[in-house]
Amino acid sequence: MNQYKEIAEKIKNADALLIGASNGLSITEGLHLFADNQAFEELFGDLKRKYGIRNILQAVFTNWPTEEEKWGVLSRLIQHYSGEYQETEVMADLKSIVGDKPYFVVTSNAEGHFELSGFESDKVYEVEGNWLEMRCSRLCHDTMYPALEAIQKMAAAETDGKIPSELIPRCPKCGAVMTMYNAEPLKPGMEQAWHQFLEAYHNKNLVILELGIGWRNQLIKAPLMGLAEREPNAVYITINLGEIYIADSIVNKSYGLDGYLSDILRDIKKEME
Repeated sequence: MNQYKEIAEKIKNADALLIGASNGLSITEGLHLFADNQAFEELFGDLKRKYGIRNILQAVFTNWPTEEEKWGVLSRLIQHYSGEYQETEVMADLKSIVGDKPYFVVTSNAEGHFELSGFESDKVYEVEGNWLEMRCSRLCHDTMYPALEAIQKMAAAETDGKIPSELIPRCPKCGAVMTMYNAEPLKPGMEQAWHQFLEAYHNKNLVILELGIGWRNQLIKAPLMGLAEREPNAVYITINLGEIYIADSIVNKSYGLDGYLSDILRDIKKEME
């Protein structure tokens, strides 16, 4: 039995799937936070030359001198990668692999592609927030507001990296500027949902499917390996390009697949058909 067939059988026999995802999945979908590549040049070449920004992460976290400039950059970024997003083959294959099984997603990716691909919002724990919601920067109240409609208006009006002042999103209660991507989870109750999922499938046949997470990652990878060690019936599957790490304590219940996510998920899906 080949490795992919073994993995397909483990998934078929699972009571639930726990999916962990980080930058490797985003890169597979064409969003590279750290690269000064052709995609970055095409989207931000003018602002790269104007401001000296070299990658998306720098663009997001630069201390922009005005709100007009900050939201000019954010609206261009989010409209391109979220507002115009169409489900990719890798996401379609992942949904096919999950099928109708219970699942939960833990991700540090902020672009909202899981939800935009049809994964249920209350089953996606974005541990560092997302681009699809915003809230009051003063935290005068806890309500989350959908962001895409406002983003689309800003992106349509953005010129030379700036938006008109009247389009700066403001809190409907106190008038403060809204904020998003605070490097913290924004959706209320997600940590509780995460713990409820773990409790529900304690001692069950749980498949942990890890997508594009580097070996140094302490936010998602370390807890997932710890969970695999604690759960007697868990299976741990990590997929990453050029960087596979599996703790010695879980080697006997793990699979490490070195290669492109798109290719590997397609092969697993084929074995499950």
